[in-house]
Amino acid sequence: MSRRLTSKRLLGAFGLALAIGAAPFASAAATELKLFHTWSNESEIGALNAIVKAFEAKGNKITEMAVPHEQAGSSPLVSLIVAGTPPNLFINSEPGLYRDLTKRGLGEPLDAYFDKIGATPNFPETVLKSIKVDGEIRKIPTGVHIDGMIYYNKKVAAEAGVDPTKWASLDDMFADMKKVQQAGFTFIGVGGNTFQAGYLFHALVAAVAGPDIYNRFYGETPDKTVFDEKGLRDAIDMFRKITSQADAGWVNRQWNETTSTVISGKTLMQIHGDWMKGQWKANKKVLGEDFGCINIPGTKALSVTVDAFGILGGQPDDVLKAELDFAGTVVDPKINAEFASIKGSSPVRLDVPTSSGISAANTRRSSRNIG
Repeated sequence: MSRRLTSKRLLGAFGLALAIGAAPFASAAATELKLFHTWSNESEIGALNAIVKAFEAKGNKITEMAVPHEQAGSSPLVSLIVAGTPPNLFINSEPGLYRDLTKRGLGEPLDAYFDKIGATPNFPETVLKSIKVDGEIRKIPTGVHIDGMIYYNKKVAAEAGVDPTKWASLDDMFADMKKVQQAGFTFIGVGGNTFQAGYLFHALVAAVAGPDIYNRFYGETPDKTVFDEKGLRDAIDMFRKITSQADAGWVNRQWNETTSTVISGKTLMQIHGDWMKGQWKANKKVLGEDFGCINIPGTKALSVTVDAFGILGGQPDDVLKAELDFAGTVVDPKINAEFASIKGSSPVRLDVPTSSGISAANTRRSSRNIG
């Protein structure tokens, strides 16, 4: 994922088969694309299906290649590329992967295509920067996520006698810890995968240390002197304090399973990406009634992820046409709004329709660059 700072982040069945007389024609006309992804929970798959359904309605076909989050990263994808069996479509935002594809003659710049369909001028500045590699658009943006927010169970908060909206600092938050524990609840849900720890840490570096230290720590050329800064040491101390809240079941627990402990009322809150919202919605929970969400108290800046797809490139004309059609489907304003509503992200365009409950203003707020 590509991260930037902003101011104060399995396929289901796709319908019944066509009538027998029409099936041969549909099969002959369809262009099949292989899609590599690492998504598995309800909100992720629901959001992915929104794109796939729209794409397949145009006469194409998707075959998935799914790998669990913790086994993902670039390694399985790189192995497929090296073996000569790369997927046509994949979820990945690492610039190095796109550079490697280009060296192999497999990359595909998307500038001209996105200009042609009118997408480019409707991408916020941060999104546009994030999807470029060496000056060219190489990625297909899917959603904008705030990497570290607090999602909490309102019933648990009420029973424990705490109000997270009153927290002005992390010290305020921890001052309520005993109340929550004495009421019989876990204070903070902690997951057991390394990528969850990574998201928590860089969200805390942004929130506690601020944009200057964040950019020095996570820049393309990291500044080692940043370890001398009190802000970074404070962020490290807070990371240790939060992860020390881990309950007995935290080992190897997936992020959505941790979210479930909050939804079910065992835990007050979880600090993770705002894709948690998709899990609450998938469980028929209502924002403001069942759960609330706030920024990390006292936050100085927000770390933001721009999720992205990539396409293979270097393909026959009919396959490349289908890949570009997939790119257009992903960034279509209506489809992207539907995707964002299910996934728990903000849309990647400023001109999305508001009927889905996600406004263009939300995208502007989530995508404004600081730094």
